[in-house]
Amino acid sequence: MQNPLTSEQIEQLKSIDTCVISDAIESFGVRLRNEGFSTVGFRCLFTSFPPMVGYAATCRIRSADPPIVGSRYIERTDLWKHVELTPGPRVVVVQDIDEKPGTGAFIGKVHANIFLAMGCVGAVTNGAARELPGIEVSGFQVFAGRISMSRAYVHVIEFGIPVEVGGLTIRPGDLIHGDRHGIISIPHELAAALPAVADEILEKKLQVINLARKPGTTFDELSKGLRAITDIQPDSRRKGAKPWKP
Repeated sequence: MQNPLTSEQIEQLKSIDTCVISDAIESFGVRLRNEGFSTVGFRCLFTSFPPMVGYAATCRIRSADPPIVGSRYIERTDLWKHVELTPGPRVVVVQDIDEKPGTGAFIGKVHANIFLAMGCVGAVTNGAARELPGIEVSGFQVFAGRISMSRAYVHVIEFGIPVEVGGLTIRPGDLIHGDRHGIISIPHELAAALPAVADEILEKKLQVINLARKPGTTFDELSKGLRAITDIQPDSRRKGAKPWKP
């Protein structure tokens, strides 16, 4: 991966919601508009938290079946080494590969605080989370497919590999942005440029909203405003186009 972002650049991304991040990425035309973000399988558990931004540390788990020997599985603390090798801030991405994900919860208040101590800001899983009050007070964000009361037989299968959650493939080191709308993967090469493009998108959206609220506005004026929003390019405008003003 490329050099990690500075703390200032991370804070800039945290000030932007995922919808605008998505709009800004689309303006660069580096991928199809139906790619790069979650579509199904989990939800944001703490919707009042600010956007989550971090680099992915990945693992796969199972939770439904007991081990062949003994009553429970041994904790795979070697996962922590992989987490520590991931640039900070970090997001733990957990794919539950059981036929019915989420029988047991890997993310609870203990693991949330352990991961916080390791520089993680949140977790994403198609499986389950539990002990939500204890997680919420810690400030650790969680995206989960289910809520469970039990760990069941949860155990780590492997880590440091590509995983799939919410219809999105996430690789170790991918830059993840998430809020109540879901999560999106930010291409590394675009990350530093997104805040400036996002500012322009927000400005143009506000212009259209103000125009829509203005008595006497015509459909033609609103149509021009919408085109100005969708016409934003990496250099802020298409070549030869004049800046739109209401």
